[in-house]
Amino acid sequence: MSHSEARPALRLGLVQFKPVKADLDANLRVVGARTAEAAGGLDVLLFPEACLSGYFLEGGVADVAIPAAEVARRLGAPPGEAPDVALGFFERWRRRIYASVAYLTPEGERWRTVHVHRKMFLPTYGVFDEARFVEPGTDVRAFDTRFGRIGMLVCEEMWHSLPATVLALSGAELILVASASPARDFSPGTGGRPGNLARWDTLAPAAAAEHGLFVGVAQLAGSEGGKLFPGGSIVAGPDGAVIARGPLYEEALVRTVLSGRDRERAHLRAPLLADLEQALPHLQRALEEAGERAHARRPGSRSEGRRASEARSDEAASRPAPTEPVPLQGGFAPGAGGSGPSPDPYDPSALDLDLELVERTLTEFIREELSRRRGFERAVVGVSGGVDSAVSLALAARALGPENVTGFRLPYATSSPDSLAHARLALDWAGVEGRTVEITGPIDAYVDTYEPDITPTRKGNLMARLRAVILFDQSARRRALPLGTGNKSERLLGYFTWHADDSPPVNPLGDLFKTQVWALARHLGVPDEIVDKSPTADLVTGVTDESEMGIGYGRADPILHWLLLGHQPDELVALGFDEADVGLVWRRLSTTHWKRELPTVAILSSSAIGEFYLRPVDY
Repeated sequence: MSHSEARPALRLGLVQFKPVKADLDANLRVVGARTAEAAGGLDVLLFPEACLSGYFLEGGVADVAIPAAEVARRLGAPPGEAPDVALGFFERWRRRIYASVAYLTPEGERWRTVHVHRKMFLPTYGVFDEARFVEPGTDVRAFDTRFGRIGMLVCEEMWHSLPATVLALSGAELILVASASPARDFSPGTGGRPGNLARWDTLAPAAAAEHGLFVGVAQLAGSEGGKLFPGGSIVAGPDGAVIARGPLYEEALVRTVLSGRDRERAHLRAPLLADLEQALPHLQRALEEAGERAHARRPGSRSEGRRASEARSDEAASRPAPTEPVPLQGGFAPGAGGSGPSPDPYDPSALDLDLELVERTLTEFIREELSRRRGFERAVVGVSGGVDSAVSLALAARALGPENVTGFRLPYATSSPDSLAHARLALDWAGVEGRTVEITGPIDAYVDTYEPDITPTRKGNLMARLRAVILFDQSARRRALPLGTGNKSERLLGYFTWHADDSPPVNPLGDLFKTQVWALARHLGVPDEIVDKSPTADLVTGVTDESEMGIGYGRADPILHWLLLGHQPDELVALGFDEADVGLVWRRLSTTHWKRELPTVAILSSSAIGEFYLRPVDY
């Protein structure tokens, strides 16, 4: 193609915004407003995945799924000089529900649907459960628009190489990716962004450079039930460079201009797509053969059963009878690409965090979950004098303003004077109003009257539960929400009082190990007296966390970390962890799942809450 034939520049906009959960009308108004703002200045406007409803809907997808034609109708008349619009939504099509993205173009007084792409790869692991609620799409192809040939993908489809390749081969000059990628992995070394966004910074430029086209990725923002969408939308050029980037955690319109001549130059410098087209007939044959083999390996196929049987027979004939127990296979080696512990198994560096990013993320989480999702402007925090409550207090003050936070000291007669002093120190340091409510009277009244022989453990649980009752009552008085202070280590080890320490509805620390809370506390500037002291629940005089559990957090946290990543206790022992430590942590982890769940309900119907009737906490 000559210079005179190069396609004109295309003005692309990526919209990252925070949808109102399950409110189609409110979110369509946002789409309409952003489209009006872009009229005359942009050619194509890309919105994120599930932008009309929010992403984590569980069974609620059936409430918000609508046909693409209805999306076009409900957007109303396009503004003058309107851009084309691509947006993600839950689609009702042929009596099924899909996670889709629709491409709309203005046509007189209405929007016309040019193309609908239905998501093929449905993540169903970790926090994702898409395959339970929507159907997979079965087609991926590019389509013609007034601005050239475009392809669309949805989130995980970009994590697989074939969909982008198919779009490139079918002539796409631009791939639009509607995404809702929750923030995860806050390790150092990811460029000040969550690890999932660092991965997108690899995926999009690689696909763009390989195929000599542009890739735009619009990311959802906001928090949904504790899962934070970080924004960070990007555009990659045909040379593999990131040419535009959205901010973290904020609503934004990211504008950029895509030059057709840049694309032509990329094709001339590295004609990879032409090479692929030339090899395509051979690759198609190889792909068909690989597809047949993959199908044969699927569980339940006849060839799979036949091959497995033959393999077992051959293996049995050639293998000597074991004379001693066979060790577990498929373990990991120390330092093997980050897949296992380093030569020092208790090395805490595996738990290192980008603390600046964690601080920003948790303050955003508190703002989102209290103010935007639940309508609260104030918070109450129980301040014990320990590091956990000091960190929650500091984060709340930074998120909501110290004037909107109240810290409560709730001492019993035997509470340590140091705890009271450190709680006052934390309140003064954070600039937060403090109140002291003595719980000695009501606890002693119950014990003296009804349970004079109560054990210290039972009495400590009474104190913890009464403190929770007071915090909830004070939050109701202040039109506030109680903020939790329990860390991940305590929760995994079951070292907390059920329906007390872990009862507040919003907890910024629940996914941080205790050692990570200490690191964050030092980053935030929590006074040393609080950070450096031995942790204690201060429920029984003289008892610390370590003396009661039999292990300190510095030894427990690395074991918990590797157990949660799927490594087995015997593997950890083989790699140098103390056998008694591993056994203690494994037993506590394995026997306290019930403390991390809602009460167990007998299931008697096909509409049981939380089993069949599924709606997220913020629905």
